[in-house]
Amino acid sequence: MVIGVLQLELSIPGADSLKSKRMVLRSVKDRVRQGFNVAVAEVDDNDLWQHAVLGVVTISNDRRFANEVLSKVVDYVQRERDLVLDDYSLSFL
Repeated sequence: MVIGVLQLELSIPGADSLKSKRMVLRSVKDRVRQGFNVAVAEVDDNDLWQHAVLGVVTISNDRRFANEVLSKVVDYVQRERDLVLDDYSLSFL
């Protein structure tokens, strides 16, 4: 069993309040969950308006498959127009 963990550091330049930040993040999290069958949660910087850290997790019996799924999530988030992907990290357990 392989657990793939992806941490996404995001900037949300258009957010002028926590409410607008949450609207952007909710939309992105819902689409990532549905499109890639992964778990997604905001894991840090909860009180900052224009910055967020998302954790994305998948589980598989094949490390290559888990890596492929999480890499597709990174590609998808990079194409989002409401936010900017500043950095990301991948790890496997």
